[in-house]
This record gives sequence, structure tokens and C-alpha cells, in this order.
Amino acid sequence: MIARGTGIGVFLAVVVAVLGGLAGSALAAGNVPVTSGNAMPGGQAGAPTISGRVVIIGIPGLLWKDVDPQRTPALWGLTGQGAAGGLSVRTTKVNTCPTDGWLTLSAGQRARLAHGDCALPSSPIISGQPSPSGPPPPGGAVAPGWPAIKSDNAGTSYHAQVGLLGDAVHAAGGCTTAIGPGAVFGLGDGNGRVDHYAASPDRVTAAEWSRCAITAVDVDEMFRAFLDAGVDPHGDQVPVEEDQRAAAASAVDRRVAQVLSGVPGGTTVLVAGLSDTGVRPGLRVAVVKGGGYEPGFLTSGATRQDGLVTLTDLTATALKLLGLPQPKEAVGSQWRSQPSGTSTKARVGALEDEDVAAQAIRNVQTSFYWMLFAVQLVLYGIAALALRRVGSDLRSRARVLGGTRVIALLGGSAPGASFLAGLMPWWRSAHPTLVLICAVLGFAGLMTGAALAGPWRRSSFAPGLVITGLTALILALDVMTGSTLQLNTLMGYTALVAGRFYGFGNQAFALFAVAAILTAAWLAEYPLRAGHGAAPPRWLAYRDGKAAAVGVVALVGVIAVAVDGLPAWGSDFGGVLAIVPAFAMLGMMIAGRRVSPFRLLLFCVGGLVLVLLISYVNSRSANPTHLGRFWQDLMDGDAWDVVKRKFTAMIGSLGYWPFTLPLAAALGFLFFVLVRPNRWRVSLLNRSYEHSITMRPALVCALAVGVIGTLVNDSGVVIMSVAFSLATPLMLAAGVRSLELDLIADTGRSEPREPREASTGSPSAERQ
Repeated sequence: MIARGTGIGVFLAVVVAVLGGLAGSALAAGNVPVTSGNAMPGGQAGAPTISGRVVIIGIPGLLWKDVDPQRTPALWGLTGQGAAGGLSVRTTKVNTCPTDGWLTLSAGQRARLAHGDCALPSSPIISGQPSPSGPPPPGGAVAPGWPAIKSDNAGTSYHAQVGLLGDAVHAAGGCTTAIGPGAVFGLGDGNGRVDHYAASPDRVTAAEWSRCAITAVDVDEMFRAFLDAGVDPHGDQVPVEEDQRAAAASAVDRRVAQVLSGVPGGTTVLVAGLSDTGVRPGLRVAVVKGGGYEPGFLTSGATRQDGLVTLTDLTATALKLLGLPQPKEAVGSQWRSQPSGTSTKARVGALEDEDVAAQAIRNVQTSFYWMLFAVQLVLYGIAALALRRVGSDLRSRARVLGGTRVIALLGGSAPGASFLAGLMPWWRSAHPTLVLICAVLGFAGLMTGAALAGPWRRSSFAPGLVITGLTALILALDVMTGSTLQLNTLMGYTALVAGRFYGFGNQAFALFAVAAILTAAWLAEYPLRAGHGAAPPRWLAYRDGKAAAVGVVALVGVIAVAVDGLPAWGSDFGGVLAIVPAFAMLGMMIAGRRVSPFRLLLFCVGGLVLVLLISYVNSRSANPTHLGRFWQDLMDGDAWDVVKRKFTAMIGSLGYWPFTLPLAAALGFLFFVLVRPNRWRVSLLNRSYEHSITMRPALVCALAVGVIGTLVNDSGVVIMSVAFSLATPLMLAAGVRSLELDLIADTGRSEPREPREASTGSPSAERQ
């Protein structure tokens, strides 16, 4: 019989279908290549040989707006001949200080100088001076405070292994040269030592530039300009005058020109704006010349975005250029070039524009959530007042209900419209916040217009189906084509936070998951309604539609899991854990079966098994994502640290007042206004249940995906808040339309009325 085991069947269908896709992906990706090399004199037996030469120029605070053909000719020429990108320098804090940036290069993982000022790195300990780590090598130096730095970073949630880059070079028999104090923190080995040290580039001879395979140069003139202007690293940033900034950029360029004139031919030069200035984060300069990089934009496997790379990628890139394998403790990906025929001016302009967009979205993101939730709460209040206080004039009541429905549909369209707003360069406007609001309202209006444009507008649930279907489609197509709408978007992610650069972020996942659940439930309404008529009994017609309805849920569920979980698209670990049990629940409720706690637990376990299988397959690919690295951590016994970090972040999300307060208010409204008919004249949910067979399963499973998503993602209550931002207004619109249909019936109008059926999942349905 269809009813028996239907939920399990839906779940198995999801698993089998996704496994088939994964198998194809694994075959296409190939296995992890094995790196080997010969012993090198002075290195360990069996160690790989160094096969390249690299110079890393670290320029804390340098932005693309500082690069100009007249003011910085050396940097301009380097950009024109090489590949360039915006550098996300986020480490363990909101703003990255110079020493944090250098230590992150050292570890290949987010690192920090704990309890330190956001100042320039301390002067190193040189030959003849005492050092807790032992005497510096002749002509070399030791980073001050290195044992404490190493211990502190090993104890953070990232477990950064400072000294990793220097150790890798030494293990291969190479040496390290540091020029300037910061470079010692970047190239110091496990004991904080570099083999050769010079205070500035003008003290390095031609022979010394070619002495070691890797050289790091600290060019700190830009950050010094901010210190001289009085930047308070723990307060507001004091603006630097344009002429001061221009003078600093010129000084930086002269240092870069010195370095370029000294390095031998065949050397790959990497330029990185390693840190922020003050408390204002930004996208910094990243340039590579040589090493096979063609003129164009930089990208990496960590971002999958043209023109955008991360600071942790710098270590992986240096190791690759040296011909050395990348230890698993280094989490970045090698910088790659995307050739471009555009001029240097156009590329620099595009990269500067990228930083402007990141800054603009940072300034409005929190206020957008307040506005979105505040407007929705006002709408809910209007609906409640309308339900209680409309007079006996039926025409007035119809107008109030119709207007409330349109506004609710507009509110339900806003989350999806916020992604479409990214199609417009709103950040370039003189009033970017106003333009962004207008763009969101405009796209929300178009989506609402589509929901009310056809004959489906007469239905209680179909307009909501149009909005959820469009929302799910927008998000799915975006992650399948590069996630361009996710980046620097109101409900997506930002390059400054650097939590994610591709696939589904936690907010987008919540929106997509709820949209997919509601879409599947409301699509299943149609086969359940098929066959209604005078000839066959209602119970027979209802049962005949169950197989097709469950098939609809299974199909949408398979697509949703694939879009959310496959590494090439959504690449979302926690999302699969929430979506699989939610769709399994929906299938069972559509079939009229009871979802017991034990079955729900089985579905959750099934989601865990599926996501671990995805992680395993991805770990075998040539370029594993965070999914594959989790499997590697699991095999190495380090996965608990990842779980602990995410759980701690989830608990900490309760302090996100822009999300927690509106969520509490929305939950209270749902309970007191929508669920408690004894407190109000009308229960909207009861009315919508009468007019829609699948309304109750839709609401229950949307709530389930929000709750499970909250528990398994580090964003915590943000997941539930975003889920409510879509589900609540659409449920309100459905309930208001149900009242309209009742009003139409009471006035004797001829508009067709939806059949009143017991909602699937109710006790009456379960007994059939």
C-alpha cells in the first residue's frame, strides 16, 4: 500500500539518487595525487626538492585605490604584467593586524598575536642578543615571544601551527631570508628562526637576493601612515588625509621598485596587502608575477570567484611555487590566474569596485534584518487588528483582507529579491542604501506580481507556491553557476567576513531549504486534489493521488539535496543534515503516516550518513573542499574540534539581538495570534488548513528544517530567523486568502471556491 513505508521510500530515493550523482562527480574529479621527491642536500631523506624561487612582499594596509600609474608606477607595472585580485585578510578577529597577517602566512591557517596592540611587528632578536628559543643563527634572527605565540595559536579553535612554512622549507634543505621585522614572523620556523635577516631592502646585496629559495619583505610605510595619523586599533578609525595616503603609497612603491630591481630572473614575485588598518576591514592588494601566471585576475579553490583570493591561500601558493607539498594543517588553496584581455586600468578599477561593494554591504546588512523583521511584525499586527476590528461592511472587510494579502506576499518575496538586487551595481550610487532598498522592493514587486498575475491568484496557497518556487530557483541556479549572487549580498556572505565564498552560506541555505519544502508541499497539493468530483467517493479520490504527491516530494527532495550538498554546487554540510529528515517527514505526512520520534531520529541518522558519504567522496578528489577536509579530520581524530567550534558558535548566536529579538517576537505572534483561536475571533491557520490539504505538513516541515538547521549550523538562531522571514508571511497570505474565500462564499459571489479537505497529517487523514 502507498501509505506504508512511504517516508522510508522517499528517504531512500533521495539517498540513491544523490549517490549516483556523487559517483559521477568522483569519477570526474579523480583521486588525490601523490607528491614525491628526491632527497636534497641538507634536507631530510626522502624530502621533496625545492624547484622554484619566491619573493613575498607584504604591504600591510594597501588597497587597490592606492595603486595609480603616476603615484605607484612599480605596482602598476607589476599588475599589468601579472595576475591581480582582492585579498580577504580576515584572520581570528574582525580586523587583522600586521603581525596577525604575517603569522597567518607562517601557519597557512588563521593565526593571531594574542593580547597585542594593532601595531607593527616588534623588532626581531638578532645575533648576539639573548633569546628564549636559543641564539639566532649567524646573520639570522628570531621572532620575539615566539614560544608564547606558538602555544597560544595551537590552543585556538583553528589550531594554527605557526612556523609551518619555515619548517617546510628547512625540511627540504632550503633557507629563509627575512627583510624587515614582519617578515621574521612570516618565515620563522617552529623555533621562530630565519636563516638570514636584513632590516630593509636597501641593505640587501645582489648576491643575498638569490641566496635562499624564499624571501619575505616587510614594506610597512602604508600602515605607518595610519599610525602617524592616530589610528586607535580599539576604537574608531581616524581618516588619513588623501595627501598623506598618496605619500605613503609612493613610499611603498619605491620599496617595491627596490625589491624588483634586486631579485634575480626567474623569481616569482607575490605582493600581498597583509592586514587591515584600524578597525575597518577591507579587501587588500594581491598580485603575482612570474611562475606561469598570465595577466588577468586571481582566483583560488577557496573562493571560486574571479578577482578574489584569501590570505591563507598565500602559504599554499608559496609552497606550490617552491615545488613543496602542502601539509594538511595549511588550509588554503593555490592562487590561479584567469587570463583577461582587459587593460590594467580596467582591472584595477574592477578590483577597487569589489572592495567598495564589500564595504557597502557591510554597512547595511544588520539594518536590513532589523527593517525586514520590523516591517513583518508591523504586518502581523495589522493583520491581527484587521481580523478583530473590521466592521460588518463586507466590502470593507474584503479590501482590508486583500491589501493584507498583497503586503504579506511582498514580505515573502523580499528575501529572494535581496539576492536579485545583486544584479544591479547599487553600491556605486551616491546613496547606495536607498538604491539597494529600491532594488529589493522592485524585485519583490515583480515576484509578487507574478504570484498574482494568473488564475492561480484565486487559490489560497498557489501565489505562495509561485514565490517559493522562484526563490528556490534563483538560489539553485546561482550556486550552480558560480554563486555570484551570494557574494556581498544582504542574505548571502561577504568577502570581509570570509566565512564562505561559494555555495550556500547559512542564511541562503535556510532560505533555500524552506522554499524547497514549501514548494514540494504545495506542488503535492495538485495530485491530491485530482479526481475530486461527484462520481468517486472523496476518500478514494484522495488516496489515488497519494502516489503522485509523494513522487513530487521525492523529486523535489532529490534536487534540493543535490543542489545543497554536492561540493560543486551548494557544498553545505549542515544543510544536508537538515534537509534530508525534513523531506522524509514531508513524504510521510503527505502519505498520511505518523512521524514518530524514532522515525525522525532515523531520518536524521540517514542525513548524517549521506553527508559523510559526500565528505568521503570529496576527500578523494584532487581539490577537496571543507567537506572533504572534514572527512580527513575525522580520520585523523580532529573532527571533534570542528564540531565543538561550530557548537560554541551556535550557542553564541543567541547574543545576535538583530535576529534573536525578532525571532522571539515572531514565535510569540505565531502562538498567540495564529494558533490560539480561543484568544482571537479567527484562527488563520485553521482557515488555511481547511482550504489546503498540505498546509499543515508544509508548516510543520518548514519549522523542522529551521530547528534542525539551527542545531547543526554555527549561525544558530540566524537559521530560524531567516526561515521565518519566508514562511511566516506566506502562511499569513494563505490564511488571509482563506478568509477571503469564506467571505466570497458568504456573499454569494460566483468566484470558484477551493474544496475544504482535512489537512494531510491530521488524525483523520492518518486513520484512512
